[in-house]
Amino acid sequence: MNIKEAADRLGISARAIRFYEEKGLISPVKQTSNGYRTYTENDIWRLQTIAALREIGMSLQDITQALGEIDQGNQQRLEEYLELQQAVMYAQWVELKRMLDTTQRMIDLNRQDGPLDVSHLHDLADSARRLREARQNWHDRWNYDMQAAIHDQRVQAANDRMPGETASQVRTGSGSGTMRITDELDQEGSPGHNGNEVRSQKNSWPGQKPNSDTTRPEDAGSRMEELEVGAGSFNMYDNYEEALEQTASWISPVPGEKGLDIGTGTGNLAGKLLERGAAMTAIDQSREMLRTCRTKYPEMHVKLGNFLALPFTDQSFDFVVSSFAFHHLSLDQQQLALQEMQRVLTARGRICLTDLMFTNAAHRQKYIQQAEAAGHEDQLQTIRERHFPLLDGLCGSLEDAGYVTKHIRHNALLHTLLAVPLR
Repeated sequence: MNIKEAADRLGISARAIRFYEEKGLISPVKQTSNGYRTYTENDIWRLQTIAALREIGMSLQDITQALGEIDQGNQQRLEEYLELQQAVMYAQWVELKRMLDTTQRMIDLNRQDGPLDVSHLHDLADSARRLREARQNWHDRWNYDMQAAIHDQRVQAANDRMPGETASQVRTGSGSGTMRITDELDQEGSPGHNGNEVRSQKNSWPGQKPNSDTTRPEDAGSRMEELEVGAGSFNMYDNYEEALEQTASWISPVPGEKGLDIGTGTGNLAGKLLERGAAMTAIDQSREMLRTCRTKYPEMHVKLGNFLALPFTDQSFDFVVSSFAFHHLSLDQQQLALQEMQRVLTARGRICLTDLMFTNAAHRQKYIQQAEAAGHEDQLQTIRERHFPLLDGLCGSLEDAGYVTKHIRHNALLHTLLAVPLR
């Protein structure tokens, strides 16, 4: 058929078809006699595919790549492109929803009795702008695509402890055995080891320094794994398995419950919950991490996504978990992440976070002072680049949102925190 017939059949303009041809998305055969283009059924199918991808807002560059994957029969790669586009749309929807909420709050302020204090409108606008920038500014500074192939081996090697070593002990880098760091780090108001402790203290989160760009993945990986403590090194993955088991135990899913693991990596935590009968969905911003996760757990639903715009509708899950990922977010981003978790949870949905956390501001300051006194620049750089939350502030934020919390410590900084909504 000619271009007019093709345009009529597809319901698009001939100009659009010529544009796609100019961009190399289609290559119709030209008649030798007159040079007119002839469009085959395959060309029509390809144009329909282009129109469908354009309809969901995909860029021409992404469409070109997606068509290449279709031509090669690579369904998984095509799905990744579609999921990426879906994640973009969810981010736009979340931002629009936030703008609607802010506008409604401004309307409510205007309806109050008495003269309107315009500064309140300015404060709302400033807060909205800050949160919008926090959502837009996150990116993977550690190149987890590069680390995916060796992630599990590195975690396993880092988690191999000496016989009899407990959660309150770590090995020194000099090979001189173990050293107790519990008492020294707990002097400044630590909540202790009682996993049944219910938090009621509500402290705000102090400001934290912004991330610094990390140029080499191997450097990022080494700083991610170790924090200098005293004269030796503290491994962030010490008692890794214990922490994941504690998370799964506290969630204790009823068979068939729907769970979401955010920043799943290679799926180690989600896999434990899957074994307990949960219907698990796992998201990560790293394609390579997700590919490894798919290989390990083919029955798990995995997709691209991140904390700040979860690609799911409201009230989609019975629980949300995350391990060793929350500290990659800045202070404002952590607040956004908590809001997103609550959005996708059912009314009785619970949250369980396992991550490195300082117990409170005094604990963090003491930790920094010890690092400065010992001249451990790597430790200080790690604290600057990652925003380890304050446990008391995190509990306070969740309690303010209507949850009751409890927590347990697995090593000097690693905690598991459970938040259950008040009935």
